[in-house]
Amino acid sequence: MRVIVVGAGVIGLSCAVRLAESGYDVAVFARDLPLETTSAVSAAIWYPFLSAPQDRVAAWAATSYDEFVKLAENEPSVRLRHGKEFLVDQAPNPPWAGVLPDLQRVGSPPAGFKDGWSFTTPVIEMPAYLPYLVKRLEEAGGTLTRAALSALPTAADVVVNAAGLGARLTAGDPTVTPVRGQVLTLEQTGLTEWLIADRNPRELTYVVPREHDIVVGGTSEPDTWDMAVNPTTAEQILARATELIPQLRKAKVLRHRVGLRPARPAIRCERVDSGDQHVIHCYGHGGSGVTLSWGCADEVVDLVRQSH
Repeated sequence: MRVIVVGAGVIGLSCAVRLAESGYDVAVFARDLPLETTSAVSAAIWYPFLSAPQDRVAAWAATSYDEFVKLAENEPSVRLRHGKEFLVDQAPNPPWAGVLPDLQRVGSPPAGFKDGWSFTTPVIEMPAYLPYLVKRLEEAGGTLTRAALSALPTAADVVVNAAGLGARLTAGDPTVTPVRGQVLTLEQTGLTEWLIADRNPRELTYVVPREHDIVVGGTSEPDTWDMAVNPTTAEQILARATELIPQLRKAKVLRHRVGLRPARPAIRCERVDSGDQHVIHCYGHGGSGVTLSWGCADEVVDLVRQSH
């Protein structure tokens, strides 16, 4: 049975890998190759962000967490790292806290924050992880082809629409909108723990160490298509990060990047049948593409099985 997946970000590739490894004839078509997608810009820490509905997100996140923990045993691009999140107000545990075996309240958060917690979570190094997914896809017999599609293809039994922001076109869905994120990459200075600290919704401060560099962000700017790096924003991001982690002051800035998260009021993961054509939509993951990737991929496989 032939399945075409549209989109080569982390959602499209994860779906394609699961389908190919389940025995389907899988072809991925995408305007942007994996390292050109928003997924490649992601700091890629497992952390549900900017996504709904809450119950489905929690379930997808739990499945993905378990998968990443397994991958961390043998795949170098996935590592488990401990870190802390600081909050400006007291808050109950997040709905996805149950999946974390070591979540603890932070006893004394820094000035300006009233609450927080620490936990161990997967950190995924996207420049290496995306090629790893492509390799798995190809080893399972799948293919990846660059193609600028103006509409969903029809030459397959099932089409999986994982086009991210492109779903505005491929699904005719204007509720998918960009949320701009800007990040810096710094040289690695020996940092091993991540940090998240949000003083307001538009100012995301996160510091995520990887093996050879550190991703520092960021912004959350809705309805913004601007892909240009803003130097003033970069300075503000770095200032917020170095206030919380002074050792970053001596780190060299390696690069600046911008990505557009594909936000939607609720993630769309469903099958739509029209005659003999089966389309499975899987898009609108906001800032949680990596975090929800394997959970959504498993659901897509189930939907494909139901289609025949």
